Amino acid sequence: MAASPGSNTQGGTPGTPRVLRAMNDRAALELLTAHGPLTRTRLGELTGLSKPTASQLLTRLESVGLVRTTGNVTGRPGPNAQLYEIDPAAAHVAALAVDQEGITAAIADITGRIAGEYRVTAPATDENVTNRTGELVAEAVDGALAAAGLGRDDLHSTVIGTPGALDPRTGTLRYAPHLPGWQSRTLRDELAEVLHTPIVIENDVNLAAIAEQHHGTAQDFDDFALVWADEGVGAAIVLGGTLLRGATGGAGEIGYMPLPGAPLARGGPHAAARPDGGGGFQKLVGSPAVVELAREHGIDAPTATKALTAALRTPGAGDEVLTELARRLATGLASVVAVVDPELVVLSGEVAQAGGERLRRLVETEMTGLALPRPQLRISEIEGDPILIGALRTAVADARQTVFDTARFDA
Repeated sequence: MAASPGSNTQGGTPGTPRVLRAMNDRAALELLTAHGPLTRTRLGELTGLSKPTASQLLTRLESVGLVRTTGNVTGRPGPNAQLYEIDPAAAHVAALAVDQEGITAAIADITGRIAGEYRVTAPATDENVTNRTGELVAEAVDGALAAAGLGRDDLHSTVIGTPGALDPRTGTLRYAPHLPGWQSRTLRDELAEVLHTPIVIENDVNLAAIAEQHHGTAQDFDDFALVWADEGVGAAIVLGGTLLRGATGGAGEIGYMPLPGAPLARGGPHAAARPDGGGGFQKLVGSPAVVELAREHGIDAPTATKALTAALRTPGAGDEVLTELARRLATGLASVVAVVDPELVVLSGEVAQAGGERLRRLVETEMTGLALPRPQLRISEIEGDPILIGALRTAVADARQTVFDTARFDA
């Protein structure tokens, strides 16, 4: 894995000692990230570097605060070998998940370990919330930083997951009229000024798919779709290992997709602000629709989770609820599958988690004959908030791109 004389990297001339050194440094740091603590000897074996070169590399990385020693290997003949690991303090990142009820923030170090979390309750319907977006984001981040024993100066970058998608042409958050305080064209710059870090605003379902791709049931798949059924309904499409975004960032906004039995979402994305949810697929399988479906069959519950939990243990009426919900889900999934032909479909969000394996089997049965492709169908196995996990994964990966570039120390 050692860099060859003809290799190239950004910010230098091919084959120069500085460039080769930076490439070997990054290779070593990536190996320490993937494998955890390693001895100098083992790192040399994995990189193909000689022992003296590996020693020089580790000394250099330790001197700039990227690597630290962490004990010794014991229980074998000869001197105890020292172990080296990524220094967690090399950088910290913030990840936020935004929903209609508030903002959850988490702080992680460069290894991905969560150091602190904090939740700010701020219902989007509250008139006092609309003009306080920057203030609320800062409150959430500061709370998480305090829990981690850190300050804003310790932050390297921030990733925020929200419903809707940031239009790359205008910088405006589209498909999320239910978050009125997030519609400013200059929002990203405003938040960057508040937090003093670069800001990435990403669709929440895309982040859930990133979590699934790296930590969940989609780890072995390059082509998959994650369908999110919760208060909102959406999808993330991954083809060839890459997220499909679309011209305006709206790829996967299947909540607006017209389906038999659902009112049409005329008026475009802003129709979702209407009391009836705007129509389309979301009107059939979103959490409010599940509560209403259960009520129609005599199961009265305040949330989709409680409604489906009751349905699973109620013969007759509960069976009817689950069968109808599966039919609705299958109808929408068939449209997605017919267009992108994924190898796997992952069901995620409150509705899928509450319905569990029984709902999955019913959906699989209902999909028979609806679309020619027959992808595998699985329930998400992510523990915790997949949106926050995906945001953390993205933030840490972005930070490593910069922090692991040791050529900056030679500039």
